[in-house]
Amino acid sequence: MQQINSAATTTPVRRLLRRGAIQAASVLMIGGLVLTGCSVDSTDTSTTETTSQSSTTSTTDSTSNDSGTSTSDATTTASTISDTTAAAEAFMATLSDEQIETLTYDYDDETKSTSWSNFPVTFVDRAGLNLADLTDEQKAAALEVLEGLLSEEAYATVEGIMEGDEYLLENSSSTEDSLGQYYIAFFGDPSDTDAWSIQFGGHHLGINADLNGAENAITFAPTHLGLQPAVYTNEDGEEVQPFDGIYTDAFAFFESLTEEQQATLTSGDVSMCSPGASCDFATGSGLTGADLTDEQKELLLELIANWAGMADEETTATELAEIEATLDDTVIAWSGETTYDMSTGDGINFSISGPNVYIAFQAQQGSAGADVDGVTTSGWGHVHTIYRDPSNDYAGSVTQQEGSGMAGGPGGEGGAPGDLGGTPPSGSPESDG
Repeated sequence: MQQINSAATTTPVRRLLRRGAIQAASVLMIGGLVLTGCSVDSTDTSTTETTSQSSTTSTTDSTSNDSGTSTSDATTTASTISDTTAAAEAFMATLSDEQIETLTYDYDDETKSTSWSNFPVTFVDRAGLNLADLTDEQKAAALEVLEGLLSEEAYATVEGIMEGDEYLLENSSSTEDSLGQYYIAFFGDPSDTDAWSIQFGGHHLGINADLNGAENAITFAPTHLGLQPAVYTNEDGEEVQPFDGIYTDAFAFFESLTEEQQATLTSGDVSMCSPGASCDFATGSGLTGADLTDEQKELLLELIANWAGMADEETTATELAEIEATLDDTVIAWSGETTYDMSTGDGINFSISGPNVYIAFQAQQGSAGADVDGVTTSGWGHVHTIYRDPSNDYAGSVTQQEGSGMAGGPGGEGGAPGDLGGTPPSGSPESDG
């Protein structure tokens, strides 16, 4: 696996851009542009300052990553789709006919629903090509697809997750063969105008991105972002903490609450709707969006944006506007620690469940055998998260196929095997390893 330096934290610039997208989302909601769940046309002159910069042409700012290659930081949905499509076609040009056949599926192939998981690839087969089987040129081209799709912040998080698995492979006691294995698959033909999907992931990562040029829309539901370990040192001697931005946003929201609100929040039921489960997305009990001030709602949306806002500013604004439209009916529950201090306790668990968003964040109380002296590989340092959209679950693919697999894989609803998942958190019906 190619080693790429990762940003340990969210940069102030990216946070300001994301906050601008959140403010734009509020304007979009007030304007009634997305209350029905429809996408915003990037050429609509009635949109916010974020989308007013949009055009249907590809407009990007070029930056350089630490490996010296040029990365694209698109600001509009159309430019992200265009950049990603071009990168996907360039990647396919490096492949043999046999490899392309392995990479590609029909857009509505049921594999899209059943091949992503928060379990290792040795438990649930992934679709597409294993990057470990590609040449260096092909690996680089595959990662260019992600660079075209993701914001700088999201790409840094993905790098950190992947490098974390590499770190465990090289330094831990684990014998898990899946560490360092990542797969990429396309559903439908890469296109600026027609719908197609990208699936990319391994054990602690499962990105499902649905791109639809005709509707000028991108969604990342469903997606799995995982973490192990919490902090590590990469090959260049740099300290990497992939989830620092998520933890910072989570505690910023928690600390904004009054004692009464915190008591309501922590009395709720934290849930987990795992990848293979057909969920009813029950909201359960906890703190509702209607209980929050405008400032607290903004902080909650900033937290949600770590999953819903992984692409450009316009896509983020559109997604968050849809979520904000039903935020009053969204329920947030929390268990575990109440301060961001990884030197104590067993980490945090929370769920955010509403008509247009479902996020579960759960600390895994076990290392799954991936122990490294002096490194946190359980609790704070072993986290699985799930992002799904109850209004558009599985990104418009076929109805979730139920099989006979375990939880976290096709069809499963129960808990994980004891050697992979640890103990479900207090108040949570299930946990996955």
